[in-house]
Amino acid sequence: MNARSFNAKKSFSPGRLMQVLIAPQVSEKSTFVGEKNNQFIFRVAPDATKPEIKAAVELMFKVDVMSVQTSNMKGKQKRFGRFVGRRRSWKKAFVGLKPGQEIDFAAGETKRSGAA
Repeated sequence: MNARSFNAKKSFSPGRLMQVLIAPQVSEKSTFVGEKNNQFIFRVAPDATKPEIKAAVELMFKVDVMSVQTSNMKGKQKRFGRFVGRRRSWKKAFVGLKPGQEIDFAAGETKRSGAA
C-alpha cells in the first residue's frame, strides 16, 4: 500500500477554501440535474482540485459530499460590432450530495414584509 490512505482527511487552509467556490450556476439545466441526481453545479476557481471543492462545499454549506465531477468550459468567441472578442474560460463542478442532504441558496436572504 502506498503512503497515502484513501480515507485520510486532507486539511486545507480555510482561506483557500473560501476562494475555491465562486458562485452557484443556476440555470434550467442545473435545476434539472439537481432534481434528478441530487447534484449542485458551481463555478469554481480554474486551479481548484476535486478534494478542495469537496472540502469547500462541506465547510460552507455543512453537508456531506458524495462525489465531485469537474468540467473545463471553453470561452465562447463573440463579436462586438466589427471587433472579435472572446469570453473567458471557466471551470464547472458537479457536486453530488449524499441522500437526504440539500443546499438552500436562499437561506441567507431575508424577506421583508409591509410597505416602507
